[in-house]
Amino acid sequence: MLEIRHLKTLIALRETGSLVEAAERVFLTQSALSHQLKELEYKLECELFIRKSRPLRFSEAGKRLLILADDVLTRVDDAERDIKKLIHGEAGRLFMAIECHSCFSWLMPTIDIYRNQWPAIELDFSGGFTFEPLPALAQGDVDLVITSDPQPIKGVEYVPLFSYEMHIGMANQHALAAKTFLQPQDLAGQTLITYPVERSRLDIFKQFLNPAGIEPLVVRTSELTLMIVQLVASGRGVCALPNWVLAEYADKQLISVRSAGEEGIWPTLYAAIREEQLTTSYVQDFLSLAKAHCLKNLQGVIPTTSNSES
Repeated sequence: MLEIRHLKTLIALRETGSLVEAAERVFLTQSALSHQLKELEYKLECELFIRKSRPLRFSEAGKRLLILADDVLTRVDDAERDIKKLIHGEAGRLFMAIECHSCFSWLMPTIDIYRNQWPAIELDFSGGFTFEPLPALAQGDVDLVITSDPQPIKGVEYVPLFSYEMHIGMANQHALAAKTFLQPQDLAGQTLITYPVERSRLDIFKQFLNPAGIEPLVVRTSELTLMIVQLVASGRGVCALPNWVLAEYADKQLISVRSAGEEGIWPTLYAAIREEQLTTSYVQDFLSLAKAHCLKNLQGVIPTTSNSES
C-alpha cells in the first residue's frame, strides 16, 4: 500500500509547504501529485493534510506518516550508501576462523593494523576447536580460514601466505636433545603434546609419523600454546609446533628444538577464501598485509612461490 514515492512526496510537502513546489521537488506535475495524494488518502481512508491551510498543515495521520518517512528514508539512504561501498569494495564482512592455533600471535597485530585501514569492514574471528572451519567457509558462515591443510572444496580458493618449518620441542635435559635432528621412530616412546584437534589436521602426524607407521606412546592435548610449552619445558612430553612459535622459547634457552627429519618438514600456511570474495579490495588488502607482517616479524618463515589452489 505505502510506497517509497509516497513517503518522499510527504517529506517534500513538509519542506516546501506547497503542492506546486513539492511537485517540482519530486519531478511531477501538480495534477499528478494531487492525484497521488488523493489515491493514498483513499487507500488509507483518512485525510493526510488540512485542505486550504496556508502554509500547508498535516493532519494527525499525516504527522504519523511523516515520522515513518523520516525513519524509512534515512534507512534507505544508509542502505544505498552501504551497497555502493560494497560494490566498490569499501565495506563488507570478514569473519575469520583459524585452524592454525599458533597463528593468534601474528593474527591479532595484523587485525589491529587492518582495522585502522578498513574501519567499515565488520571483523570477527574464532578458533576451530569446536567446529569445522572449512565447511563453514563453503556455507558462508565465515569468510576466511587460516589453515595448513587445504581440502578440495568447490568454490573455495587457497592463497599461500608463507612456508614454515615444523620444529619438535623438548626439555633441555631430554635425551632427544642430543640429536641433531629427529626421525619418526624417535617419538615412538614419547608423550606428544598437541592442540585438541583431529590428527588428520596435524602436520606431525600427516607428514612425519603416519607415513612411517609410528605411533607416540601417549597423546596429550592443551588448547593453549603457552601451556604446551610449559609442559614440554618441565619434561612432561614433546611437541611439534611452527618454528616461529618455538623460536622465542628456544632463544631464551627454556626448551630445545630439533628438525623433523634431516631436511625438515616445511608446511605452507594458506588463507582459504570463497571464489566470489577473492578479488574484493578489502580481502586482497588483508592478504597483502598478513603476508608482509608475517615475513617481517615471524622468525624462520619464508615466502612461498606456489600459486593459489582450488
